[in-house]
Amino acid sequence: MKKYKHLLLQLYWFLYLPWFAYLERTVTTRFHIVHVALDDYIPFCEYFIVPYLLWFVYIAAAIIYFAIKDKQEYFNLCKILFFGMTLFLVVSTIYPNGHYLRPTVFKHNNIFVDMVRTLYATDTATNLFPSIHVYNSIAVNYVIWHCNDFANNRLIRYGSGILSTSIVLSTMFLKQHSVFDVVTGLALAAFTIGYVYYLQPVHARKKHMVQRLRQI
Repeated sequence: MKKYKHLLLQLYWFLYLPWFAYLERTVTTRFHIVHVALDDYIPFCEYFIVPYLLWFVYIAAAIIYFAIKDKQEYFNLCKILFFGMTLFLVVSTIYPNGHYLRPTVFKHNNIFVDMVRTLYATDTATNLFPSIHVYNSIAVNYVIWHCNDFANNRLIRYGSGILSTSIVLSTMFLKQHSVFDVVTGLALAAFTIGYVYYLQPVHARKKHMVQRLRQI
């Protein structure tokens, strides 16, 4: 327990999941519509269901790996993920939102379309921005590239980059999210990553220097 007490951070999911489930149940018909002109030019492509669903494995695998192998990167990742996810919940609660981008008729009839139908049936087209699929994918990919364990592992780094990019694209090509959701997810990820990896260490160093000067 002493060695892995940092895993207690995962209790956060007991806050996130019930809150998200509540929003999914209550935000169904009355919401602010999210739509930008670019949405109408992006075609539906059912094959993107593969990277979209791989997101769940991608995020879980990253959390588990860093929890076991690199505690500092684990803390950084959790800070980024949990901040963005909490902000998403707050935004969705204060500003209920949704879209009508999903196709009602599919051109093809294959296993990928069946998977999309299942996704649509289980996940409402509400509670959209910032896109957590986008936000978390960017966060995980950044931490992987920043981690020393993968500094010389091109397969992991580039594989992560390709998967992360595919996940971001999948949110739009599956009509799960508007371009607006994606842009806000990217912007929030850039802000949070910048704070955790750059501004926070600078602030910590300044605080340490002030404490040292007071001791002199």
